[in-house]
Amino acid sequence: MAVEAVAIVEDAVRKSLADVAYERIRDRLLMLEIKPGDLLNDDHLAKDLGMGRTPVREALKRLELDRLVVSYPRRGTFATRVEVTDLAFISEIRTQLEPLAASRAARVATEQQREQLREVMRAVEAFDTDAAPVVETLRLDARVHQGIYAAAANPHLEDVLIRYDNLATRIWCMVLDRLPDLSRHVHEHLDLLGAVIDGDEARAADLARSHVSGFEDAVRKALFT
Repeated sequence: MAVEAVAIVEDAVRKSLADVAYERIRDRLLMLEIKPGDLLNDDHLAKDLGMGRTPVREALKRLELDRLVVSYPRRGTFATRVEVTDLAFISEIRTQLEPLAASRAARVATEQQREQLREVMRAVEAFDTDAAPVVETLRLDARVHQGIYAAAANPHLEDVLIRYDNLATRIWCMVLDRLPDLSRHVHEHLDLLGAVIDGDEARAADLARSHVSGFEDAVRKALFT
């Protein structure tokens, strides 16, 4: 029994390290610190993160499922490339699912979740886009979207949307310095959050759809002008 207990503890620690490795490598991929096409060496990553290779390898497997990395036999694991066509494919999915999550959150969110979204609203209201580092802007954007996904109370929908929001974030990072009105993009979350908090399903869905479409239009202009 003692040996079994030790094994359970070791497994829990290993899983928690794998979660840490996953989150830290994911953030580097999203912020393009690890650039599209870069080789990811698990030994170098393990040393950099201060952990063993096993949790890093587990993290890379999860990131491959997220389509953030791709592995090739005898060649290694690489950060996936960001193609212009990805924008259309990702937006096509998000245009359908983001309104679904927003309207569902408006309908089923608990009072505690609505209060959490009010806290997010206050953070958006106080946020200074011009003064904030890029990473903080992206984290706030993720906080808004993931708060709505969680409030929708559908774990399968939440998993899918987080995955595609991550992919959209990589594209956003590519053009962030060319977006003319980043503050407007960040602060238009206020109306969306307000609609969800107020339980206005139709308005929440419309605003979510408009937000995704506006994102795609802004990125396209930045890419092709």
